[in-house]
Amino acid sequence: MAVDGSRLRAVNARDRNFTPVTIRRRMEQVDASIERYLGMLDTADRQESEAAELRTARLTTRLDELRRQMRELEVMEQAVAASPDRQISLTDPDARAMASAGTGTGQVGYNLQAAVDTGSHIIVAHEVVNLGHDRTSLANVGRQAREATGTDALTVLADRGYFSGPEVLACEAAGIVPILPKPLTSGAKADGRWGKQDFVYQLTSDTYRCPAGETMTRRFSSLEHGMTLHGYATPACRSRCTMKANCTAGIERRIKRWEHEEVIEAMQARLDGMPGAMQVRRRTVEHVFDTIKDWMGRSHFKTRRLENVATEASLHILAYNIKRAIALLGAHKLMAAMQA
Repeated sequence: MAVDGSRLRAVNARDRNFTPVTIRRRMEQVDASIERYLGMLDTADRQESEAAELRTARLTTRLDELRRQMRELEVMEQAVAASPDRQISLTDPDARAMASAGTGTGQVGYNLQAAVDTGSHIIVAHEVVNLGHDRTSLANVGRQAREATGTDALTVLADRGYFSGPEVLACEAAGIVPILPKPLTSGAKADGRWGKQDFVYQLTSDTYRCPAGETMTRRFSSLEHGMTLHGYATPACRSRCTMKANCTAGIERRIKRWEHEEVIEAMQARLDGMPGAMQVRRRTVEHVFDTIKDWMGRSHFKTRRLENVATEASLHILAYNIKRAIALLGAHKLMAAMQA
């Protein structure tokens, strides 16, 4: 199965969605407008004419409107701060602001998750969520796909946006084989120094061998984001290492290892053995979303609230699957299979 998510717009304009960032930006805009109108009002007050009086009246009305907007924003700021996820949408309360991949802009909508069979291109499982990321969806969509197909062994292909250690571990526990790349987030690598992938873990001794040939032993353990991480280091960094400049700008280099890091390493080995996996994922699932969006007129969902939007998405996917099945089998064979 190829798994992916796509953001679709809700019945909620962006100016009807409020977050701490958008409120602060709008308050700054309103404040700047008030300052500008006050300056214009001072200029009008110094002029003595009927036109100036009319202009003063218009400016005063506009200032009153801006001050009213500022008061409303202050009230909304308090409401957003009290909201569980610090976000409020007025038209569709369940819709959330989400970044649009590749465009540098955002939209208020929902995230449609889908698992598509790489052979038939049938959507076997889907789910609508109002999260702006995919990091917590892999295992759940994988389990739904496995249940829908009734298979004992299921391999899921996903992009790096789904990467999460706990999600990969949950897939393994559910008998699902995940294959996805790990994001390259090493600041050292970006600065031209050695990254974590340049350090070799030695299972038998529970140590790392650094590129300079030194052995890094476990020094400490910490809990970060609910994950137990072990830290490895070597005293050679502080004394005899002649290659330290290639490794770290600090006193010593430390490598952190998740307690279940072996599942990530096994997944990376599978990915290395399937160099075309991401191309298969892309050509399987991405055109499915494009097709559904075209059928929707590149518009937004017509319903409001998560439950209703999920039903609307299910109808679109049902229509897609029926047309796909007709393309594969023909209308008569499909009807015969449904009647059987």
